[in-house]
Amino acid sequence: MISDKTRSRWAISCMFFLHGLCFSSWGSRIPAIQEMHSLSEAQLGTLLLTLPVGSILSMALAAAFVSKFGSKKVLFSAILIYPTLLVTLGLAQTVWQLSILLVLFGLASNLVNISLNTQAVEIETIYGRSIMASMHGLWSLAGFVAAFIGAFMIEGQYVPYQHFLFIFAAIFIMAFMASSNLLPDRSNKSGTSTSLFKLPEKSLLILGVICFLSMICEGAMFDWSGIYFKKVVNAEGGWVGAGYVAFMSTMAGTRFIADGFREKFGMKKTLLVSGFLIATGLMISVIFPYLVPSLIGFLLVGSGVSAVVPMVLSEAGKTSPLSPSSAIASVSTIGFFGFLLGPPLIGWIAGASSLRISFTVIAIMGLSIAVLSGKRN
Repeated sequence: MISDKTRSRWAISCMFFLHGLCFSSWGSRIPAIQEMHSLSEAQLGTLLLTLPVGSILSMALAAAFVSKFGSKKVLFSAILIYPTLLVTLGLAQTVWQLSILLVLFGLASNLVNISLNTQAVEIETIYGRSIMASMHGLWSLAGFVAAFIGAFMIEGQYVPYQHFLFIFAAIFIMAFMASSNLLPDRSNKSGTSTSLFKLPEKSLLILGVICFLSMICEGAMFDWSGIYFKKVVNAEGGWVGAGYVAFMSTMAGTRFIADGFREKFGMKKTLLVSGFLIATGLMISVIFPYLVPSLIGFLLVGSGVSAVVPMVLSEAGKTSPLSPSSAIASVSTIGFFGFLLGPPLIGWIAGASSLRISFTVIAIMGLSIAVLSGKRN
């Protein structure tokens, strides 16, 4: 007979998958959206900034909602609103409509993110061992599924809103099936703050900085891996995207074994290894800018970043005097700025020097994770 905690774990894991499916489905149709609205690359870049604006605006709001209404209610509501907004993105007639909808899409995404990670921290506490990374692994796995569905929809010449309607239906059905097994809402920790804006305590700030550094690396890899392989590695044809695939494959795969590594060696050593893997992988691709060495390097980087964000969110939610939702929101806010800063930082440094120098700077960021691992007990 399946225990209640196992049912809850799989329900929460399902929500991670659905969140990743919705987010990645949008990403798979960005070129089509660009063509629909006749956007230049510069205009598209400006438009895409509206999505993180929504996420940032919702950081403190999400924590307050979870503290007041409970993570289960917020998660169930947000996971239904999120794909609904996805469909509207495909129906937008003007760039202004699309911009406003992207802000709302980003806001809904982060409502799911904060409430979902709050549930994940609670189920991890019930289990009494690390399981956070494996749940985040399903988010990464959903990216591959979304890419496959997206390719099928593009090949079948389905327009974005038709594609998004399919995703909407799938998420609604699975969300309703999983919702009954989500953890019941609990009252907020006695004495903890539900203030919208609160400066994080020192230990939480260190976790936030580690998250920030990791997400700088992630953001750089997401946006610049293809360009690096094209302009530095001189890859041709389909090999241009090989670096991104290598990075994403090990990031997803390693998340399913990272919990066991953390259980055996502890958070400090796991962060230490993660930081060294990121730095080593990037420096291999910088020193040996050829196809095979660079692929090996990007595989190492994916393994390195895989466990960092799940670990720091787990640690923040379980050890901070704040409520789990407030602690997760604080760390996520700091980390998210890293995700925004990483891609333009690469561009600025590359403009002043070269892409190889840019990736060297990102390698130093990875090494800083290893250094900071010793600053947190």
